[in-house]
Formats: sequence, structure tokens, C-alpha cells
Amino acid sequence: MATEVAGAHGHDEPDHLAPYLSQEAGRGVKGWLLTLDHKRIGLMYLISTLLAFFMGGVFALLVRLELFAPGRTIMSAEYYNRAFTLHGAIMVFLFIIPSVPGALGNFVLPIMLGTKDVAFPRLNLLSFYIYVIGATFSLYSIVTGSVDTGWTFYTPYSTTSQTSVVSMVLGVFILGFSSILTGLNFIVTVHKLRAPGLHWKRLPLFIWGTYATSIIQVLATPVLAITLLLLAAERTMGVGIFDPALGGDPILFQHFFWFYSHPAVYIMIVPGMAVASELFATFTRRAIFGYFAVAMSSLGLALVGFLVWGHHMFTSGQSEWATMLFSALTMLVAIPSGVKVFNWTATLYKGSIELTTPMLYALSFLVLFTIGGLTGLFCAVLNTDIHLHDTYFIVAHFHYVMMGGTVMAFVGGILYWWPKMTGKLYDEGLAKISWLFVFVGFNTTFLIQFVMGSKGMPRRYYDYLPQFEIYHKVSTVGSWLLLIGFSICAWVLIKSLRSGPKSPPNPWGSAGYEWQGTESPPVMQNFRETPTITRGPYDYHLCTDEELFDGFPEDLKK
Repeated sequence: MATEVAGAHGHDEPDHLAPYLSQEAGRGVKGWLLTLDHKRIGLMYLISTLLAFFMGGVFALLVRLELFAPGRTIMSAEYYNRAFTLHGAIMVFLFIIPSVPGALGNFVLPIMLGTKDVAFPRLNLLSFYIYVIGATFSLYSIVTGSVDTGWTFYTPYSTTSQTSVVSMVLGVFILGFSSILTGLNFIVTVHKLRAPGLHWKRLPLFIWGTYATSIIQVLATPVLAITLLLLAAERTMGVGIFDPALGGDPILFQHFFWFYSHPAVYIMIVPGMAVASELFATFTRRAIFGYFAVAMSSLGLALVGFLVWGHHMFTSGQSEWATMLFSALTMLVAIPSGVKVFNWTATLYKGSIELTTPMLYALSFLVLFTIGGLTGLFCAVLNTDIHLHDTYFIVAHFHYVMMGGTVMAFVGGILYWWPKMTGKLYDEGLAKISWLFVFVGFNTTFLIQFVMGSKGMPRRYYDYLPQFEIYHKVSTVGSWLLLIGFSICAWVLIKSLRSGPKSPPNPWGSAGYEWQGTESPPVMQNFRETPTITRGPYDYHLCTDEELFDGFPEDLKK
């Protein structure tokens, strides 16, 4: 078995966890707000990030609707600038960065490790409240005038804009502390609270991905914090760090910002890769091909991500040697990413593939992320990037990586762990229909933007030449299909909560640790007895039918 119960000489939880783990789950709103249970904190993160996703999606729909035809459609140029800024800022800082680590990571990571909670339960709750405070400042900025600088807050736009830049920057600054504390908590948990028998070569790939992400969060986020403080000081005190008239350099802001924000790309995508690995293993009934290489590739992405920030600045006037160096380093990113893609493909080869809804999202992730990665090569090559820079080609590339990658994996992860979180099953047929709308809508929205960008359509523009109208119309229709798909998915999950059938302990027949030896949903402290790990997380050949299908109805077993 994966999780045999420890006997008299078994491993016990460290004493410092006893005060937190002894408390029962409180009832009502107060019980949730004061909880130290990682599962409840994960669910609060899930609700919060999904609300942010909804808000960011609304602004995206408004932007696409405005671009449906040339000239003014529903808003002025001023409000258009604010809408696409808020779309980007909300999606990046309030949704994508905290979504997988904060929501899925908080819920699943301790269970996968065979422990009863994270290393610092109070710090975990504090991280969530810091996230809420940062989000509140960001929402305050929307109410008091919004921001029109783009989500990157580039100077001199951000130092001269009359909008609520300082409060928005303060909100993002606060959000960074939540990211740092969550990453620190996960690193310590992985190092110190693994169950007996769970050595490094038995860690699930979701843990490896979350661990690599946590390293980036701890090391890179302080750079963003310092950058935003300097920006606030520039606006409020006129210190001249980025103002040429005072001896500053606006390009310096870009160096600071992208030194964080390119590693932040891997804060966004590596957790999605980690989720995909779990889905591929479960729904092919196979161990991930090249397990160790896939695990190390997560750490490789964390390392290389710190070395390539300059490829965002090929047109900023860098020296030729600097651009050549950054171009070459950017090519290195393809190696750890390629390791994952090829090993996932090898896992699928001759696997016993089950096309459940989570697996459909995982396959979508594989296809769309690969497209995003391959189109990134055009951006890494100097002569093509000069032509494509700041066009819709970049918009499409970014969304194929972030939405086609992270969001697809995130939704797949929610659907996969939904029975573990709620103890309820959902309507698979309706969920598959929602996936179809999402997949078709996504490609309709963004695939055509590669063509539009290669023909010279600049991004962030309020108006455009008539020759680009057909591309914008198709892209906008695609956004409506996305809306339908995500709305159906939301209804499927809400319906499941209200009237879904009870889930068996292991509804997918998975060999993953989180499905073995725990109930669905788990009890307060995850395990009734401390588990001992005796095999790897993907050793299906060592599992009995009783382990994989415990509690299954007979018709489902067949």
C-alpha cells in the first residue's frame, strides 16, 4: 500500500503543530475566518481567486467588445486604457500567481506529504489575509479612478498618469508578502514534514513543481516590492530614480520589473505543469516517463527564469552584446520545457487513456502550452522580435502560455480534486460540453491574433485600420464562446455542491498519495493515523484493485 498506518514506533507530528491540530473545525463564518486548517484556507483562496478571475474576465470581455469594430464602440479611449490595465493587473496579481499555489497547493500539498498541516499554520492564515488586504487596496484603486498604465506600470506612464497608481502599486506590494510567506511555508513543509518513507525520489511531481515555484516566490518577489516602492517614491516625493530630467533612467524600471516578472512567468506556469503531471499519470494509469528528469526540469525552469529578463527589452536600446546574450539564454528555456512536453507525450504513448473532463483539460494544456512555447522562439530571435514586438503576436503568445497553460491546468486541477475537496461528484457530460466551448473559444480568440500581429497590428491600441476588422471580430466572438464555456463549468460545480452524488474515496482510481488512506473530503487532520509511504506515487503496478477502487460502485469498476 502507499499509506500503511504507522505502528508504535511510527512517526508523529512535531510538537509545535499540536495546538493547531487539536482544535476542531469551527462552525459558521467565524470558524472559517479563524481556521488554521490548510484545507479551509485553500478553499478560501480558491473562492477569492475565482472571484478575481471573474472580474478580470469581465474587463477582458469589455476590451474585446470595444475592439469589435473600428472607432468607438462602447467606451472612450481613456476608459479602454483603464479596462485593459485592470484586466492584466487583476489576472496576473490577483488570479494567476496565487491560484494554483494558494488554492490547490494549500489543499493538496500537506495531504500528498502525509502530514496533518503545513509547517506554520498561523502564517498560512496570515498569508491569506495579506492577500485579501492587497486585493482590497487594488479594488479601492478601481473605485477611486482606476489605472491606465498597463499592468506593467511602465515609466514614464506610471509617474505622470493622473489615475490611482500609488494605491494600486501599494496593493500589489502587499500581495507580494502573501506570495513570499506562502512560498516559505511550503519550502519548510516539504523539507520537514514528509511522512515516513517519503524520500525525495518518491515525491509527487505536483510537490516538485510547487517546491520550485516557492523558491522563485521567495527569491524574486522582493525585487518587485523594491521596484514598486521606488515607483511610489518617484510619484510622491519626486526623487528622480526613473526621471531623466532629474538624472534618472526610465529603462531602469524595466530592468527591475522584468527581473521579477520573468521569473513570475514560471510562478504562473510551473504549478500548471505540476497539475498536468498528476492528471497525465492518473488518466493513463502509468508512471510519468522520466520522472526524475521532469522533477529536475521544474528546478531548471526556476533557475533559468532569473537569467532571461532582457528578452522583454530587445527594442529598448540595449547593447548588441546584451541582446545576443539574452537571446541565447532565452533559448535555454526550451530545454526544461521540452523535457516536460516530450516526457508527457511518452507517458501518453500506449497508455490506458481515459478521456475524463480533467484529462481533456490536461490534453488542452499540452497542446496549447506547446503552441505558446514554440511561438516564443520567434520572440527570442532578434530579427523577428523587432518586427513582432508590441504586436498582437505577443498577446497571443502570452495567452497561449498563461491561459492555455496555467488556466487550463488550474481548471483541470479543480475538476480533478473537486471530489476530494467537497466529497461530491459532478455531471461529467455537462463538464465536457463546457470544456469544448472553452477549448474552441480560446483558439478562436487567440489563434487569429498570431496572424493579426504578424501583419503589424499593435497591441494596446484603442483603434485600428479597417484591414484588421475581420480579425478583431473573430477574436471577439471567440471571447463570447469562452464566456459560455466557463459559465457552464461554474454551473456544473454549483450544481454538484447542491445535488451532486456522494463521491467514493478514490473516484478516479488514482495511485496518488492524496487519494490513498484519506476520505473525500478528508477529516480535520487529514489522516486518522499517521501514514507510512511504501511505494512511489505512480506505481500502479504495485496497487491492488481494492486500493484503486475502494468504495466504487460495481458498475463504475467495470
